[in-house]
Parts: sequence; structure tokens; C-alpha cells
Amino acid sequence: MKAAVLYSFNDIRIEERPVPEVGPGEALVKMKACGICSGDVMPWYIEKKAPLVLGHEPSGEIVETGDGVTGFRAGERVFVHHHAPCGECRECRRGDFVLCETWKRSRIVPGGLAEFVKIPAVNLSRDTLKLPPDMDFLAGTLVEPLACVVKGMRRLGLKKGESILVIGLGVMGALFVALARHMGAGRITGADMVPYRLEKALEIGADEVIDVSKEPLTGKFEAAPAAADRVVVGPGNASAMAQGIACAAPGGTVLFFTPPPPGETLRIEPNALYFKEINIIQSYSCGPDDTREALRLLSIGAIPIEKIITHKFPLENAGDAFRLTAKARESLKAVVVF
Repeated sequence: MKAAVLYSFNDIRIEERPVPEVGPGEALVKMKACGICSGDVMPWYIEKKAPLVLGHEPSGEIVETGDGVTGFRAGERVFVHHHAPCGECRECRRGDFVLCETWKRSRIVPGGLAEFVKIPAVNLSRDTLKLPPDMDFLAGTLVEPLACVVKGMRRLGLKKGESILVIGLGVMGALFVALARHMGAGRITGADMVPYRLEKALEIGADEVIDVSKEPLTGKFEAAPAAADRVVVGPGNASAMAQGIACAAPGGTVLFFTPPPPGETLRIEPNALYFKEINIIQSYSCGPDDTREALRLLSIGAIPIEKIITHKFPLENAGDAFRLTAKARESLKAVVVF
């Protein structure tokens, strides 16, 4: 079978790999589509894993199941989460699935950008979901990224009627805008420096957008009542995080959604945080409760899928999909279609 293998940020090759053999409790899925994650185009994050088969936003069709598999059969269309928790440890009992050691170790084999993918038993039983009959494979690729946004929004605590500022309007920022609109947010503001993404955010549900290459965020948001009740900081850098804190209203919450490189530091003034009672939180990946909610939201049409998925590529051009995503300009979600 063919697979897209990353050796370095600028070296992605289409190689022949053996089709994985299925063992007890496992399943083999023929890939139909797989999204390119914006996290995969952070060089410091992805290159430490090289060489690896890219792709962890997959949807496909089960073609084989191993001994002892119940609840799944050949021919069923599924989304597969690349991580799955044990469901029994202290972290799982608290709902902190990403801190579960099983979740950290689990993975699909060899990766979503391969013609066939083996689903280990824990992934199959804990976080593999059947796609509804009217949901296509393209929509299935959005389950994982939307689930990360679902978790982030839950931690952010957005309430109906509250204002929200989304800094960074790539695909994840666009999903935050769409979900905020569905949840009944009041004023939704998006901020970016790419005209294409600013326009997309308005199409998807933002009430207003700010081109930060022309207008500083802090000038608009620092003073009440313009300050935002909830702030999502998409870019993984200290400068954007500091701006997010400055734009939060008293009693507001700021979500750091993307990790900065190791060693980067952020200077804050605790006195101001204390007397304004501003909360700073983080949100990493997602768990089974989030993927199920994401699937539900997609199935009821809460997310404008056709506006989120902007580019499609064959597997042979997976490198082009990767580079388009890394460019972060005239695109939102690039998907490899098999």
C-alpha cells in the first residue's frame, strides 16, 4: 500500500508499506479521506516524531475485523480517533482523558495518510465511531478537529449571549467561530492578518473581523465594554497570548489553544489578573466525550462543512496539502481523498 511519510518538514515521500496485519480485537480500515492537521505543520512539534506516516483525522471503511471484535463489521463507515483512553484510571475517572497513559501510548498504525490503517483494540472499542448514513467521508475528517474545539469551548465556558474574540482564523479558529454561533454567542469577533481568512470568518458566523496587520487588537478591546467575555488565542506564541489577556473583560476567561515551542516564556502581571479575576486555561486535544459531541454537531448541520473544507488532494499530492496548510494563507482545511 502507499503511505505519505514525513522525514523532515520539507521532506515528505510517498512510499510503499506493507498492509498491517490484524490481530484479536483489531480492525483494518480502508482509508477514504484524512485531514491535514494544523498542528502537524509546526516544525518543532512534528519533526521530533520523524520519520512517521502523517495523518490523524481519518475516516474510512472497515474491511476486516480480528477475532473477538463485537459491534463492528466489514463494510461499516467509521471515524477513528488516533488516541484512546483506558477509561479506568484516575485521570479517566476525572474526564482528563489526554493525561491517561493509555491515551498517550495508543495510536493508529501506521497513520491516517496510508491506504490501509490498523485500528488497535483500545482505539476500536473506546473511540471509533460509526458515521451516520447521510454523512460522507469528508465530513468524517472533521470529527477530530471539531472535537478539540468542543473540548476547548467547554473549558472556556462560553454562555449564551456572551461576547467572544477568536484570535487566529485558520481552520480551528473558523471552527470556534462556527461553534460559538451555534451556541448562541452574542458578539463574535475574529482577528487575523490574512484577508481570505477574515472573509471566511464572516461567512461562517463572525459579526466582525479585525485585520491585525492594520489595526492593533488591544486598541479596540482593552477598555470596557468592548473587552471580550471569552477569548480564544489560536497562535502558539507568547505575543498573541499577551494580547489575548489584554483583550479579556473583567471576570473573563482566556483559552490558550495551541502550544508554544518549549522554552518560550510569557510575562504576566498577577496583580491585574487578580483584581480583574481573569482566568487563563489551556486545552489539549480531545477525548471520547468530545468526539461523540462533534459527530452529533456535524450530523445536525451545526457546522458549515462546505465552507470549512476548502481544498482536496489525492494521496500522491499529500506533500502539497501539507505545504498549503503550513503556508496558512488562502486555505482553511486541506483533506487528502483516497
